[in-house]
Amino acid sequence: MGKNDQRVEAVLELLRKQAPLSVKQEKFCCTACVERFLKAKGDHVKKAAKSLRACLSWRDSFGIDNLIADEFSAELTDGVAYVAGHDQDSRPILIFRIKQDYPKLRSQKMFTRLVVFTLEVAIGTMPKNVHQMIILFDASFFRSASAFLNLFLPTLKLVADFYPGRLHSAFLIDPPALFSYLWKGVRPFVELSTVTMIISSLDFEDSLDFSDFAAYPRASSLRFDQSTAKIGSSASSRFSFTVSHHFDSLKPWYLSLTDTSASKVGPTSPSPLGPALISPLNARSLSFASPAARMPRGVINDGSSYSSRLTRKSLFPSTPLPPKSAPMDGNGKKVNQPKTPRPSFLQSPAVFFRRECHVSKTEKNREAFRPLLKFYRRPYDEMIYRSKMRPPLGGLISIVTPNIRRRHVSMSQRF
Repeated sequence: MGKNDQRVEAVLELLRKQAPLSVKQEKFCCTACVERFLKAKGDHVKKAAKSLRACLSWRDSFGIDNLIADEFSAELTDGVAYVAGHDQDSRPILIFRIKQDYPKLRSQKMFTRLVVFTLEVAIGTMPKNVHQMIILFDASFFRSASAFLNLFLPTLKLVADFYPGRLHSAFLIDPPALFSYLWKGVRPFVELSTVTMIISSLDFEDSLDFSDFAAYPRASSLRFDQSTAKIGSSASSRFSFTVSHHFDSLKPWYLSLTDTSASKVGPTSPSPLGPALISPLNARSLSFASPAARMPRGVINDGSSYSSRLTRKSLFPSTPLPPKSAPMDGNGKKVNQPKTPRPSFLQSPAVFFRRECHVSKTEKNREAFRPLLKFYRRPYDEMIYRSKMRPPLGGLISIVTPNIRRRHVSMSQRF
């Protein structure tokens, strides 16, 4: 028997001396559970036994065995807290999307029961060799940093006290503006602060694919659908929107502040440029163009023609750049300066590891969150989440489902 097994047996002996364990408590205090408590207390037997006894008392008083999904029907419908799936290492991913008005509608005890229920569902979905989970806190619904901190800190304390060794990492997504300052003040006193990372979803906007827009109504409404667009104009009291008859033009729609239902794409007044042609001048708004770009090439106010290069020089005099010249020797020949040789690995090995050594903490957090981005953006499905609940957590809905096909039983088989 190794030292680790001896410590586990010592913890169980201390628990049995204090009070006899029930059948459920014996099942809960497995070897892996005792090892997690030992690791959290630095392999101290007495501290681990005391913490485990407090956890058993809390589970009995809290009523862990009586938690069912029927108690959180409103939360399950809105997707306040759920298990989104599993990462590449088979760790369950929990997502909390709690709004700021939730503490006004529910008590702190109700919120704690919701968190414990979600944790128990995640533990029930873990494979045999997996003992940790990942939590994503979506704080974008909060405007007050202190209100979110009052919900976030008790959650971390609950996981640290009664689920030690279960949390692999926690991500705070889009917290309020002042949260970072409050977090710096309380972080030294939070046990799980080392595995907690703050993430901004704006850093991952470039990873959106056009094929994913159909799943997001807000994004899909901003697209210009050519199949549903009507040829003609749509005028209002403030502006009008006209779609061109020629879809091969550079700008298929034209926006103006007046009623121009009969207007076409391009300038309405006579212009030396002629009709709307594909050129760099009409490809952008002239209000943002430079004075040289607003007038035709080679034409100045007095009507005289010059080359485009002369026009730019006359309008925008600038400081001339120094001429590019190489150093000369006494005979008038160019002298080529020797280039600095690249350092090799044997001469300066620190150059080759400088990039890895100086990676910022923010970049590390982004790279750690990138594989979880698809779970965060995936739409919530209540039925998929309910299918992951093991009895009795799922309640009556998971036990008696309308999709069960009952076999036909004849009269002779019934009696």
